Amino acid sequence: MTNASVREFKMPDVGEGLTEAEILKWYVQPGDTVTDGQVVCEVETAKAAVELPIPYDGVVRALHFPEGTTVDVGTSIIAVEVAGGAAPAQEEAPAAAVPAAEPEKSAEQPAARQPVLVGYGVATSSTRRRPRKQAQDPVARQAASAVQAELNGHGAAPAAPAAPVAPAAPAAPAAPAAPAQRPLAKPPVRKLAKDLGVDLATVTPSGPDGVITREDVHAAVAAAQAPQQTAPAAQPAVPAASAPDRPAAPASYDTARETRIPVKGVRKATAAAMVGSAFTAPHVTEFVTVDVTRTMKLVEELKQDKEFAGLRVNPLLLIAKALLVAIRRNPDINASWDEAAQEIVVKHYVNLGIAAATPRGLIVPNIKDAHAKTLPELAASLGELVSTAREGRTSPSAMQGGTVTITNVGVFGVDTGTPILNPGESAILAVGAIKPQPWVHKGKVKPRQVTTLALSFDHRLVDGELGSKVLADVAAVLEQPKRLITWA
Repeated sequence: MTNASVREFKMPDVGEGLTEAEILKWYVQPGDTVTDGQVVCEVETAKAAVELPIPYDGVVRALHFPEGTTVDVGTSIIAVEVAGGAAPAQEEAPAAAVPAAEPEKSAEQPAARQPVLVGYGVATSSTRRRPRKQAQDPVARQAASAVQAELNGHGAAPAAPAAPVAPAAPAAPAAPAAPAQRPLAKPPVRKLAKDLGVDLATVTPSGPDGVITREDVHAAVAAAQAPQQTAPAAQPAVPAASAPDRPAAPASYDTARETRIPVKGVRKATAAAMVGSAFTAPHVTEFVTVDVTRTMKLVEELKQDKEFAGLRVNPLLLIAKALLVAIRRNPDINASWDEAAQEIVVKHYVNLGIAAATPRGLIVPNIKDAHAKTLPELAASLGELVSTAREGRTSPSAMQGGTVTITNVGVFGVDTGTPILNPGESAILAVGAIKPQPWVHKGKVKPRQVTTLALSFDHRLVDGELGSKVLADVAAVLEQPKRLITWA
């Protein structure tokens, strides 16, 4: 085997202008045979998680970084020995590796495991390993080095080096050090399990595709403490005599005083975007409380309409349509501020963003050209957007180019809020909980379905009159849904 036949696959730019990505999971190990288009790892960027296919056939020689490492775009992450590789081909590989990875994701994957763009984004830190994972990663790295040493003979010796590595670690980590089937969990969940002393191999996963969640870890801790409940109960009895008015701390507090979560991924990207937006665009928020009883009745009627069979019909659908009608009547609200050119850019299309809470954080995918969709088409797009986000398959392109956003805080029972604009957008509508309330209707106080709307807008390009007109139009449509016909 010569160096001329070894190709280095570099971390590609899997988004638009991203500079780094975190290696979430390796699907191959040194000594494995890979084929052109085979997924070798899953990486996480500030916008999405992506499965990377290898662009050539060969045998894995080395994994340059362990799971949990953030790597700069353009840095080699895996070495593959290709059969019959020549020196010129090797020289071209580093330049071709980045573009080669992208086409394969759509061309090859249906036959095997399809690489998908899953809906969360992460990893905006320097190329380094997280300090908290040092207890695990050196073991994996030593095991990989031992396997590479055996590779010159034959590639079937990974199990042998794993045995001498395991005794080097304490007794508890010995089990994860020999992972033929490593439990699926995100890096923050692994860290939580480590802090709480939980062996992930003993945890029953409840997440999609067998992924272990934070709740699963806490459940494992509670289950482990349940048989010992009598012992902790006896000990607090002594201090309880001296401080009878002080409530006992929850059992989960006994294992750790604090939990530290690395600020990265969606949380870090969202924080940076919100800070930038809050301190760049002067925000103004206006509120209106509206009777949506007729809208709620229309929702129930649409659910029975055959045109909406199989579609997701809920109040958010009509709220989205109401906002689109208001934008059509007040097009200047659909704009952005170009600081470099000192111009206001009015958009003649609406890419409607819908804030979605997912297990990996808050994301805001948008419905492209929502203004041109009929109500059934809008319902189909909303349903697809929500299901894709929940399954973690939202693509980076789906989260780019938004013009106006809706955030539905009402699903959490919240009356309303003062939402912060998405960077580059001029307005965001917050929808509060819809509740039965006493309301004056036709001169009498009656129970009606009522909600509160809040519209935040960029005061550089949206004045109070324009913002008020848009919010009033949305409220008017929701109060009298027939305006969807007369105003559309």
